[in-house]
Amino acid sequence: MANLNPAGVFDTSYAQDLRIDRTPRDKLWKNLAFIALLLLPLLSHSSPLGLAWISDQYVSLVARVAIFVIAVQGLNLLVGYTGQISLGHGAFMAVGAYGSAILARELGFSFWVALPVSALLTGAVGLVFGLPSLRVKGFYLAMATLAAQFIIPWALRYPMADLTGGTRPLSVPAPIIGPFAAYAEDALGIDDPLQFTAGDAYFVDVITVVLPPHTGKAPRIEIINPSGDVVPYGDVNVNLLMDGYGNLHSLSYIASKHGDYRVGLVAEDGDEDMPALVRRGKALSFASDIAMYYLIVPLAVLLMFVARNIIRTRTGRAFISVRDNDLAAELLGINVFATKLRAFFLSSVYAGVAGCLLAFERNSLALQMFELDVSIEMLAMLIIGGAGFPLGAMFGVTFIRLLQEAIIPTLRPLLSDWLPQLFPFIDVVNITSAINPILFGGALMLFLVLEPRGIAHRWEIFKVAWKIRPYSY
Repeated sequence: MANLNPAGVFDTSYAQDLRIDRTPRDKLWKNLAFIALLLLPLLSHSSPLGLAWISDQYVSLVARVAIFVIAVQGLNLLVGYTGQISLGHGAFMAVGAYGSAILARELGFSFWVALPVSALLTGAVGLVFGLPSLRVKGFYLAMATLAAQFIIPWALRYPMADLTGGTRPLSVPAPIIGPFAAYAEDALGIDDPLQFTAGDAYFVDVITVVLPPHTGKAPRIEIINPSGDVVPYGDVNVNLLMDGYGNLHSLSYIASKHGDYRVGLVAEDGDEDMPALVRRGKALSFASDIAMYYLIVPLAVLLMFVARNIIRTRTGRAFISVRDNDLAAELLGINVFATKLRAFFLSSVYAGVAGCLLAFERNSLALQMFELDVSIEMLAMLIIGGAGFPLGAMFGVTFIRLLQEAIIPTLRPLLSDWLPQLFPFIDVVNITSAINPILFGGALMLFLVLEPRGIAHRWEIFKVAWKIRPYSY
């Protein structure tokens, strides 16, 4: 609806009629908004420029919003454009999060490989839970997808507890690029340890200890971090490489903390006395909030652009046809079941990408992050933002995050003083604990009553009114 030309501007070719940005001014505003997002971290306290104009909290908030925009945009492809209700989106995010973490921790995959692999894995899982869409739809399909919200966390908690940590938090290594060429190379012996200082926030030191070929028992490589603790081999920053005989060939360690490190060989009875080689190299690290911001936000913008263009393709038009009338779509030659499965696959891929980014952004995972209330919350984000609109995910996630992290904390002290006086027969503890869900549920009810098509629908009306001014009535 809002993809109109302003009054007095006309298209002269099909290419002009099909493009998303109808005028150079539209494209300019989008580019300026993207540049403003990229400049935001440079104004924070942790910025290398030292400006400290805004709090780091806002940078982290925008990054978390971008992660959930990706997830809700995938839900929009399924619910908003294809009309298939899903209550298991949080569980699909868990697949992407734990899948990428296991690939990075256990198999030594880099973040850049773990991201697409975990996304495709999540897409495959989504296909499995999309199979009931052949027979059921509507609320019955919602119940079928609800099964994913119970089955997947159960599988991660119990059968896969050795890999996922079960109910314990699972640490996730920070993404890095590199290491680049080694800047130092030293010999390492049992009586000749190596000491060095590391801790750059963006270019971390990567220590690689290489043992010579051996068939007996090699001495243990011991790394002591700045806290004085011995780094265990199971640490997320440690990567072990074995030779063809199952013996340790080399060990790599990312020295991400600031301070002094010590690397040495510790021999026990029966260990061979062998020299080792230590190489030190630099790697670009995304451990800081600012570095992760520049990874998350551009990827979120890219995936929103991809989703916007998917809807303009043959597949996207098939999605809309199935949503509007699946019987008519089938009579027109559209394979309804295949179309629904494609929607489940794409939606799950987006959820897998969001889960992977969430895991590496927080550097820790817990199953409580992907419970049923998260799936319901994302569905609420889509409803408030506007299901079936390209910007619905962005508006919905932004509104809910601002509501939870800015509006509710501001209103909570006022309501904590006023509500007990209004309801003296209710325990004060029960009132204060119910403020958050009451405000959240009240906001959702208001949008369902006053703006059932979401914020994005109102935004589209505003854009049309602006373009055809002064005849906007």
